[in-house]
Order: sequence, then structure tokens, then C-alpha cells
Amino acid sequence: MYDSNELKQLLLDNALKFGDFILASGKKAKYYCDGRQVTLNSKGVRLVAEGMLELMEQEAEFPAAVGGMTMGADPIVASIITMADVQGKELQGFLVRKEAKGHGTNKFVEGPVKAGDTVVIVEDVVTTGGSSLKAIERAEEYGLKVKTVIAILDRLEGGREAFEKAGYQLKTLFTIRDFGLEPPQE
Repeated sequence: MYDSNELKQLLLDNALKFGDFILASGKKAKYYCDGRQVTLNSKGVRLVAEGMLELMEQEAEFPAAVGGMTMGADPIVASIITMADVQGKELQGFLVRKEAKGHGTNKFVEGPVKAGDTVVIVEDVVTTGGSSLKAIERAEEYGLKVKTVIAILDRLEGGREAFEKAGYQLKTLFTIRDFGLEPPQE
């Protein structure tokens, strides 16, 4: 079992910032969680991988692969597939490009996955779910079967509802309430 308290402290110490921010969703916010401050830290990314693998083990079927939108998902995917191997689990990784590279195979999905594979999409922070929904769209166009989205942190600003409306489940290691914060009131 992973140490959620240790990961929470790393997020508090390194990733959670307070001030005035504009999020990727375009929303204004009084706090920002810079997930890469934890996912690009050796201890932090190991804890994230261990926690996300625990959530994947709760699935009815362990996925064939894990992936997400490049660049935020890159260290998460790499750490999960590494920890899966350490734990004796078979798991592939894939990354979804924001734009096709324009040469070579010209595809959006990169990695050793094939049509029909059951996959999980990973994300550092979910606000409205927009980037993960785009990753899901591209993964499904490739022929992958997306079952779940797993994130480090849910800001509780509509992402979970957007995933549910689209037919996907969101699982997270934390919500913003775990840090004593509330989502902004509209």
C-alpha cells in the first residue's frame, strides 16, 4: 500500500501554489497545483505510480495499457509502467500527441498498444476534464477501449461530471478538499 500521507505532504510542500492563476481550462483560480513538481521528483512520481496502480487493481479487469496527453502524462505513464514491472504486472504505456507529428506514421497515439486494448487514461490535475477528454477521443479513434481516468488531484470543478456524462469513471488520489480547500462557487 502506498503512503498517501507522504504524497499529500509532497503536494503541499512543492506543488500547491496560492495567488491569481489562469488554468488550462481558461478559468481563473486562487490556487494552482503544479503536478510536475511532484511527477518530476523521484519520490513523488513513485508514490503517484504506486497509488494509481492500487486504483487500477480495483478495476474489474486490469488494463492492458495506461496513457494520457503528452506532456503532463509522460512522467506518470513512465513511472506506472516501471512500477508495474517491479510488482510483476504486465502493462504497456502510450502517449497521446496534441497534434500529429506531420511525418512518419503521422499518428496521434504513440506506444506499443493495439486496437482493442483496454486502457486507463492518467492525468495530474483535473479541472473540467478537457485535456483528458481529448486524450480519450484520440485513444478511441485509434481503437483503444478507455474504461477509467485516474488523476492525482480533482479540483472538483466539473471534470468528474464531464467524464460521467461521456460514460467514463474518474478516480483520484486526492480531491482539493483533502487539502482543506473548496472549489470556487460559480
